[in-house]
Amino acid sequence: MRMATYASVATAITLIIAKLFAWFLTDSVSVLATLVDSSLDVLASILNMIAVHHALQPADREHRFGHGKAESLAGLGQSMFIAGSAGILLLQAINRLFKPEAMEQGMTVSLAVMLFSIVATLVLMTFQNYVIRKTDSTAIKADALHYKTDLLVNGGVILALVLSMNGWYLSDPIIAIAIALFILHSAWGIVKESIDLLMDHELPDEEREKISALILNHPQARGLHDLRTRRSGTTVFVQLHLELDERLTLREAHEIADKLEHQIADLFDDAEVIIHEDPITHLPLKS
Repeated sequence: MRMATYASVATAITLIIAKLFAWFLTDSVSVLATLVDSSLDVLASILNMIAVHHALQPADREHRFGHGKAESLAGLGQSMFIAGSAGILLLQAINRLFKPEAMEQGMTVSLAVMLFSIVATLVLMTFQNYVIRKTDSTAIKADALHYKTDLLVNGGVILALVLSMNGWYLSDPIIAIAIALFILHSAWGIVKESIDLLMDHELPDEEREKISALILNHPQARGLHDLRTRRSGTTVFVQLHLELDERLTLREAHEIADKLEHQIADLFDDAEVIIHEDPITHLPLKS
């Protein structure tokens, strides 16, 4: 996760330098759009780097459940950066829509810069997706969403430059407006996921069903209730009440619950599971 944040910051800085050069040559608002996006990506990626470093710190006396929610706070911060960049871009694009300008210089260099940006972004996203598969990190997923947006942004800029070279000057501000609206849509996705995690939203239904199925497949389990789940950073928390026959000894009940806790924890890369045993009198033991 730390390496993914370092790679993100390094990639964003490299792309800013290349896009700044292209914008000076063309004065294109589409190029400006992707330059603004990359500039805010640096701030968001640095925020991510700090948040991931904090989130990976082990639980301590004052934070018994760890520091995982730092990732969600970083996600909210990133969404604000993204929404702000979209607002600036919309104003620039609308102004250019009513005052279109021909772009006659630096077009070839700008196209090369955009192609370079796409290749660099694809390399970074490949590494990010590997990290996400290993950790399911919210912060890295939010950062990957930035760069997925960048791919579309850079593709749109290439289209705008090609059309402008052929006399379609209005394509530059129109595509910039479309990019800004897409950035706003992406920001909302990050906001929603971050708020869900901060508000201890339940795990997806399919994961809760896996937990329930694992419990009910145990031959001595009579049922379960009050299943509660949440995620904080990369850690999943699971709590439930396990229904067991009242004739079991305390040691036997504890051994069953302990075994099931380990089996549930194995469903996730990082999980803390607490099971409370409830005695049941009205059902016979399974054969």
